[in-house]
Amino acid sequence: MAKELKRSLTIAGHRTSLSLEPEFWQALQAAAAERKVSIAVLVGEIDEARGDRNLSSAIRVWLLKSLTQAALLGGR
Repeated sequence: MAKELKRSLTIAGHRTSLSLEPEFWQALQAAAAERKVSIAVLVGEIDEARGDRNLSSAIRVWLLKSLTQAALLGGR
């Protein structure tokens, strides 16, 4: 994997920076496009549900669960 990329987003009215590997940024962009929302909106939804986990970790786990669920549903 490549080095993490840092990007700034506004989530729920607050500016924040996230560091993710390029592959995760690409997957996040694809997930947002599939849902017809911006990355900031999708990250805001993940942020609301993340509990005590840090945001970058929560995004990675959310993407893994989302891709796993899609693969399982696609296999039916």
